[in-house]
Amino acid sequence: MCGRYASARSVEDLASTFGISGDDIDEPPPPDWNVAPTKPVPAVVVRDGRPVLTSLRWGLVLSWAASPTDGATLFNARIETVEEKPAFREAVRRRRCLLPADGWYEWARLPDGRRIPHFLSSADGSVVALAGLWETWRDAEGRVLRSVAILTGAADAELARVHDRAPVVIERADWRRWADPDSDPQDVRALLRPTPARLIRMWPVSDRVGDVRAAGADLAAPVQIDEQPALF
Repeated sequence: MCGRYASARSVEDLASTFGISGDDIDEPPPPDWNVAPTKPVPAVVVRDGRPVLTSLRWGLVLSWAASPTDGATLFNARIETVEEKPAFREAVRRRRCLLPADGWYEWARLPDGRRIPHFLSSADGSVVALAGLWETWRDAEGRVLRSVAILTGAADAELARVHDRAPVVIERADWRRWADPDSDPQDVRALLRPTPARLIRMWPVSDRVGDVRAAGADLAAPVQIDEQPALF
């Protein structure tokens, strides 16, 4: 599962990282260390053969949905079933994207019952490219809303210490292959795989991140977990 993440890089940094020219930058949202479903997020799509930096709303609103609120719970899609479910199967064929992130948050449950938020980031500090699927929805007046869901897979043993699922991280060598709508379906299918722990480092953070109003880079700063003594 991925229900909260950070995407705080500047437009200039993202454009340089993903090889995007100034003419191919729409209006991405401002940096955000506490991205939650229904917020706008920066996304990299391939348009007319070129990478484009744009903005999508997190929480997939299906083209046939009656209202944008229908997408509030479709913020994740499971790689095990994404090619079969009507909500996702067309998007995974033709509407894939990369969601630049500094990392994501998961809540680990300790033996004493406490839930401690952790921040998971790239092992080398570079941008994390999360695998996304996007859709277009139009209201009765023809106004357009483009939205996105993050793909998740089973977490390996190391990452499962904080959660049994993790967002799918696309490695740099595969960025174009994932985002290009003209990629061979077999090549795309090969990327529907869980994120290996070797790509990720993680540490506990403040429970302030649980408040969607909280902001700032300090949300991802490491904190010390106090060990509670045994009662008996």
